[in-house]
Amino acid sequence: MVAAGVAAVELVVLLAGGTLMLAHRSTAATVPAKRPAKAVRVPAVHLRLPKVKSIPLGARSQAAVLVLNGNGVEGAASTAAAHLQGLGYRIAATKNATRHDYARSMVMYAPGYAKEARRLARDTGLRLVAPVDGMTPARLKRSPLVLLLGN
Repeated sequence: MVAAGVAAVELVVLLAGGTLMLAHRSTAATVPAKRPAKAVRVPAVHLRLPKVKSIPLGARSQAAVLVLNGNGVEGAASTAAAHLQGLGYRIAATKNATRHDYARSMVMYAPGYAKEARRLARDTGLRLVAPVDGMTPARLKRSPLVLLLGN
């Protein structure tokens, strides 16, 4: 009789606990979810780059082009230079690049010659245009534009 009484009390406790748990779950489902936090506005950062005087876009023959062979194919720079001369560009020199493993061809420009570089890239069907980096003035042969031939 004592064992039956203990079992009955345990059954009541278990049923009450289960009922409370189910009630808690059903009310948790009806509670609206928390709203996401408002987005924080970050003020725009304006970099102050030094102003470089831009040269007005002139005739193709006004800016000399240095053609560098960076793909290792013999005569590639001379062939490209002849093509550029046919388009009206003045060729400063044709040389081999310091490396011969460039993956892509590109146009590089000295400060102030970005417009001419974009025109040269458009004329040659290239997409990669960047400022000259790491080349000494002696290596540039006084040319504001460089056509680097890659593979």
